[in-house]
Amino acid sequence: MKGWEIWVDRGGTFTDVVARDPGGRLHARKWLSELPGSYPDATVHAIRELLGLAAEEPIPAGAISDLRIGTTVATNALLERKGARTLWVCNRGFADALRIGHQARSRLFDLRIERPEPLHEEVLEVSGRLAADGSQLEPLDEQAALEGLEAARQRGLESVAITLMHAYLNPLQEQRLAELARNAGFTQVTTSHGCSPLIKFVPRGETTLADAYLSPVLDRYLASLAEALGPGLQSGAALFMQSSGGLARAGHFRGKDAVLSGPAGGVVGMIGTATRSGRQRLIGFDMGGTSTDVTHYAGELERTLDASVAEVRLRTPMMRVHTVAAGGGSILHHDGLRMQVGPESAGAYPGPACYGRGGPLTVTDANLVTGRLSPECLPPVFGPNGDAHLDPQASLALLEPSAREAGVSPEALAEGFLTLATDNMARAIKRVSVERGHDVREYTLACFGGAGGQHACRVADALGMRSIYLHRLGSLLSAVGIGMAALRVARQRSVEVELTPEALPGLDRALEDLAKAATADLLEQQTEAAKLVCTQRMFLKYQGTDSPITVERVPGLEPLEAFEAAHLREFGYLAPGTPVVVETLQAEAVAGANPAEWSHTREATGDPRSLPGSSTRLFTGGRWQEAAVFDWEALQAGTRIEGPALVVGPHSTVVIEPGW
Repeated sequence: MKGWEIWVDRGGTFTDVVARDPGGRLHARKWLSELPGSYPDATVHAIRELLGLAAEEPIPAGAISDLRIGTTVATNALLERKGARTLWVCNRGFADALRIGHQARSRLFDLRIERPEPLHEEVLEVSGRLAADGSQLEPLDEQAALEGLEAARQRGLESVAITLMHAYLNPLQEQRLAELARNAGFTQVTTSHGCSPLIKFVPRGETTLADAYLSPVLDRYLASLAEALGPGLQSGAALFMQSSGGLARAGHFRGKDAVLSGPAGGVVGMIGTATRSGRQRLIGFDMGGTSTDVTHYAGELERTLDASVAEVRLRTPMMRVHTVAAGGGSILHHDGLRMQVGPESAGAYPGPACYGRGGPLTVTDANLVTGRLSPECLPPVFGPNGDAHLDPQASLALLEPSAREAGVSPEALAEGFLTLATDNMARAIKRVSVERGHDVREYTLACFGGAGGQHACRVADALGMRSIYLHRLGSLLSAVGIGMAALRVARQRSVEVELTPEALPGLDRALEDLAKAATADLLEQQTEAAKLVCTQRMFLKYQGTDSPITVERVPGLEPLEAFEAAHLREFGYLAPGTPVVVETLQAEAVAGANPAEWSHTREATGDPRSLPGSSTRLFTGGRWQEAAVFDWEALQAGTRIEGPALVVGPHSTVVIEPGW
């Protein structure tokens, strides 16, 4: 019983688990993330079932030696605005700065502008000011600040975010305010210089506020998880997936780093599996139950320091992932004139109509009605009691009224919805590839997520791509990636210095300082120094522009040449004579390669058409066609399959369209 390694991705609809038992065998399972009345937390429920334990039976001491989790707890709190009651502390006169924001309108033609709810409940303005060079212009009024903090704490606020002008250059006033906040009784205190020590007041403030808003929620979840697992979790065994694609131990896992936890695991899993099969140019296509995440890979992880999640801007290292609301659970609308897919999702509960719990019509229902899903090929975890198969009649009951109104068959209407969803996903892929100067036809479409295999061929056709890669555990690839990930710590600093030969020595010294800080942080997480690798990067841009390009600082290589090559590819032009500015420096320390090994070959277990009933009907191209059905687990290497066909695995179905 001792020595289980368990890797969990808790998504919006399903919780995916990949585990290695003490004997070295892999186990892959999926559970609904929410099932009211059956279990309060899908992660704990999954662990108990893997270990064969009853609901109240304690987990044996030391049973879990390695637990890695990617969680949507922080993401959901941000989306639903259910974070901690937070006080934002700023300089006098800047109380409305975050509400005003950067003046961008994401929906330009809306006649009625509805601003998102701010994360902070109250604002405390304090006297005290730094100059643009970090020197003190006005001392901090500590007494007034303390009184304001104590009053806010008495009103029930539980978290404090502190953002002062130019504090990234001089943290002394923020540090003093943090001390006063703790004296006033606040346990969660986030400072901007400790959270995001970068230039630009508004994004630095938004990042600090998001961290203060989300960290208490995350801490409560981690505490409840530790309590539920008890002594069954070995000391120091818990690691958590960050938005940057690296792991962190519980004490180093912060709210701002958790919002893309699951998608980051999927990217790591995609790269770790597809590149081992010889593919180096990849478009990641992760279609889950709630959304579709797409990413680009051509030899290195692509990350950004600026991202927007739930209309909150974050400046923290994150995977460059583009998300669209087109998942298996995306709700389908038809008003007689217009068809629409999403953006709302049916989630895990009630879920799609075919889940048998009164849910709405979704992409999953369209796949089921057109034969792209087989009820018998998915586990019986649906229905009111969580013990039934998918119900196609429930899907048809919602499709038929709209189909009659449109004068088409239910299957034709369902295929129309699928075409619309395909277009949405293809546009998202163009955002991360074609719009950034990459010819998508030269890439392999790496599909994963529970619904990815059902749409892979259609999406590839829409983009002119000729190669698709699907992993046997593709439905759970985010959990696989979390198992493959390594500990990572990144440190960055704003500099805004022109890139010249004279400036390079000073920039290199600053990078070394950041590398030492990142390495020290990683060593705190009990990592052996011999296994550490540190990478240094510069974020470069032309003077007067605001779109930096990341260039790795490698001794002996000229950063200007690397910048110009990348700039020409992405933006299509160069600006000779225009100064190049170093906006930000970054150093990232990474622990050695994680020990998990993933087998890609295995002995076949039977006839490649061993499923009961080796054919089915597939509605594609506007008509029903006979399609062969193959058992993924029984396929032998080199088996050639021509579409239309279905390849059915224990956790997902792959639809091979005609012509593939």
